[in-house]
Amino acid sequence: MTKLITCLQFSKTLYFLTLSFLLLFSVKAQDKPEIKIGGALRFNYNLSSWKDGQKKRGGDFGYDMFRINAKGAYKGIKLNVEYRLYSEGFGGGMLKQGWLGYNFSEKNQVQLGLTQVPFGIQQYNSHNWFFNLTYYVGMEDDHDMGIKYMHTGDTFEYQLAFFKNAEELRFGNNTEVSPSRYSYDVAGRNKEINQFNGKFLYKFGEKSASRLGASVQYGGLYNLDTEQVGDHSAVAIHYELNKGKWNVKAQFITAAHNPENATGETRDVISMAAYGAPYQVAADFKMYSLGFSRNVPVKFGPITNLQFYNDFAYMEKNISEFTDSYMNVTGVLVSAGNVYTYFDYAAGYNHSWLGGNFVDDFAKGNSDAKWEARFNINIGYYF
Repeated sequence: MTKLITCLQFSKTLYFLTLSFLLLFSVKAQDKPEIKIGGALRFNYNLSSWKDGQKKRGGDFGYDMFRINAKGAYKGIKLNVEYRLYSEGFGGGMLKQGWLGYNFSEKNQVQLGLTQVPFGIQQYNSHNWFFNLTYYVGMEDDHDMGIKYMHTGDTFEYQLAFFKNAEELRFGNNTEVSPSRYSYDVAGRNKEINQFNGKFLYKFGEKSASRLGASVQYGGLYNLDTEQVGDHSAVAIHYELNKGKWNVKAQFITAAHNPENATGETRDVISMAAYGAPYQVAADFKMYSLGFSRNVPVKFGPITNLQFYNDFAYMEKNISEFTDSYMNVTGVLVSAGNVYTYFDYAAGYNHSWLGGNFVDDFAKGNSDAKWEARFNINIGYYF
């Protein structure tokens, strides 16, 4: 408890000092406001092996998402916000990110608000439209509410961050996390609080641009029933290579969740939620992922590039009675002006979004499960 109180005191001090520092130096920048508006409209076709009715129809084609992006700057204070409108079945409207920032120099920046958690390969640990398995357990393109300091040097990069909590949409006394969110967070009777993140990158090689790094994460889990604070932690080792037209991403993660649940409630699984629906995830696991891509420039009407890729991940659950999960996506991204089209063949084993029963594929799983697959085409116009 003493450690927790000390962490809380430190987090409050860090928060207010950084905010004051940001406001103090904001008077030195441009006097003319700047604003840039962008966005995207996407449509999606899919044909899934486990949906008999859909197979008889030859798949389904419909609306995926419309988003608005805004970037601005005034008096040195930057704005970056993205709001997405998904179909009703995927959670409807949600804020993906929204933060205020300030550049102390060309290499140093602070961000405050709903900002990307510095953990693992960024911006994405994947090349395809589905992301990688890391996304579905809250460890790829995750965004939380807090403050982040970033240093980008020629050889070294590092990020330090404190997150008060995940996106809070209900603000009740003991209300559960809303599932209408973009990135996966702990949900149900536990809530993420007071999380610290650190990420370090070493960059080397000229023709072979390599990024070798490590990430750490530690925070609290507040239980709504017991009003006690458990904890969660994760460590990642990651490597990314860019060489010519090739890109390679490799990552290892070990994660643990220790909730202070009510008597009789299991601590072997946690609830996570996004896109309008929660599911269960093994509390402790290891995850291995490997992805690669190759660009092929072409001249075929408006098409200028084909990016071929394969992303694989394996989730090893620490409890022996649980069945492990797998995911593999093979595909190609077709670039034609402002239109980007993903053709994906996504296969999963004990994967909530790829067959199965959705509720506990990432937790207990099913030893009798079989591989399921989904052929998917996502067409997006980005402006």
